[in-house]
Amino acid sequence: MTRDAEPLMNLNQLLAKIKAGEIDTVIVAFPDVFGRLVGKRCTGEFFRQHARHGTHGCSYLFTVNLEMDPLDGFQLANWDKGYGDFEIRPDLSTLRALPWQPGTALVICDSAHAEGRRVVEAPRSVLRAQIEALAQRGWSAAAASELEFFLFNQTYADAFAGNYQKLVPSSDYRIDYHTMQPARDEPLLRAVRNAMTAARVPVESSKGEWGRGQHEINFVYDEPLAMADMHVLFKQGLKEIAAQHGKAVSFMAKPWHDEVGSSCHIHISLWRGGRNLFWDGKSGGTKCFRQFLGGLMKYAPELSYLFAPTINSYKRYQSASWAPTRMAWSRDNRTVGFRVVGHGNSFRIENRMPGADANPYLTFAAMIAAGLAGVDEGLDCGAEYQGNAYVDATLKALPTSLREAADLLDHSQLARRAFGNAVVDFYVHTARLEVQAFETSVTDWERRRYFEQI
Repeated sequence: MTRDAEPLMNLNQLLAKIKAGEIDTVIVAFPDVFGRLVGKRCTGEFFRQHARHGTHGCSYLFTVNLEMDPLDGFQLANWDKGYGDFEIRPDLSTLRALPWQPGTALVICDSAHAEGRRVVEAPRSVLRAQIEALAQRGWSAAAASELEFFLFNQTYADAFAGNYQKLVPSSDYRIDYHTMQPARDEPLLRAVRNAMTAARVPVESSKGEWGRGQHEINFVYDEPLAMADMHVLFKQGLKEIAAQHGKAVSFMAKPWHDEVGSSCHIHISLWRGGRNLFWDGKSGGTKCFRQFLGGLMKYAPELSYLFAPTINSYKRYQSASWAPTRMAWSRDNRTVGFRVVGHGNSFRIENRMPGADANPYLTFAAMIAAGLAGVDEGLDCGAEYQGNAYVDATLKALPTSLREAADLLDHSQLARRAFGNAVVDFYVHTARLEVQAFETSVTDWERRRYFEQI
C-alpha cells in the first residue's frame, strides 16, 4: 500500500527549530479511552534535553470518566496500587508543527509500564496489536475516516454557561452538498482545511451535511495507526480553531432527538506488496474480501461498543436516519451497515456503524479483528442486500443501548481471543460505569415530564 504524502517533521528538524527559537512548546500527548489527547506541554528546551526520550503521567488517566473522576474496579490502576506513573514514550514518527498554535509542535505517544511492558489497555496499544496480527500474514491495511460534526454560532464558554440550551446551528436549514449557506462558515472551514494540511493531516474536502449546521471533512487514507492519530488530532484541532473563530463544534453522535446524528464512516482495505487484496480485477471482490466482510457481518454487533462507546451513541441508530440499524451489505445502499465502494486500488469496505464519538484506535482494531476472524473461519458475506434494510425484520439488529453492547462485548469469544481478557474486561467495566452514571442521574426530560403532573 503506497500513498504520496509529505513527510512529517523529523527529530533533527524539530531540534533545529527549537534551537532557532521557532518552536518553544512541544505537546507530549497520548490518546485516552475516549480518544482525547492528554499529556503535557513541555518547553522546547526541556523536550530537547529530556522529554524526547519519554516522560511520565499518572496511571489514573486511563481509569477516569469524562469529568476526570477516578473510577473504582479497575485492575490497571486503583487506589490500592497508589495510582503510580506510566511511562509516556514519544512516537517520533508523529512529530508535527501545529499551525494554529504559534511556536508549537506535537508528538503522540505510547504508554508503557515502568519495566517497559506495553500498557495493553491503552487504545494505541490495542490497535498496534491488530496491526501486528496483519503483519504476521504479510499484510497491511489502508483506512480513512469520514467525520461529521455540528457547528454552532456560540463559543464553548457560552454554551456551557447556557447549560447547552438554545444552541444556534451555523446554518438555518439543511445544507447537504450546498455551496451557498456553507460559505458563511468558509472562513473557519478554509482555515481548518489549510491548517490540517500544513499539520500533515491531509484533507480531501469539506462539505455541508444533512443537518442544520452540520458539516463533514474527509481525509486522505493512510495506514490505520497514522489515520487514527490524524483523526484525534483533527478533532482537537477543529475545536481549537473553532474557538479562535468564536464558534463551537460538537462530535456528539446525536445532539438532538429530532435531528440527524453525526457519523464517522470508516473505510478499510487490505494490502500486500502494493496490491489491494480485496480487488479481483472485476467488481465482485476477491475471496479475501468476501471473508473479511463476512467477519464484519458476523462480529460487528458484539464489538459494537468499540464503534459506539457512549450512552448517546445508540440514539443515533434510528430508522430513516442515515445511520444503520441492521446488519446487511450492499454496493450502494445507505440503509445498510456496510457499503462496498470504489474500483481497483480504491475498492474498499465502508463501515457505517461508528458515530463521530468513536475512538478511532478501538474502531480500527475492532474492524481488523472481525475481518481477520472472517478470513480464518472461511466466512462469506452472502448475497448483496437489495431494498430498505430499516424495515427488514429478518436482518440481525444492532444493539440498542450501551448496556446491551457492554454485555455483548463481555461474552464475545472473538474479542477475548483477539484483544485478551485484560483489554475486554477493562472496556466492559468502562462501559458499565458509564451506564451506571447515566442511570443514577436526573435528566431535564424527567423534570419536564414529572415535576407538575405526577
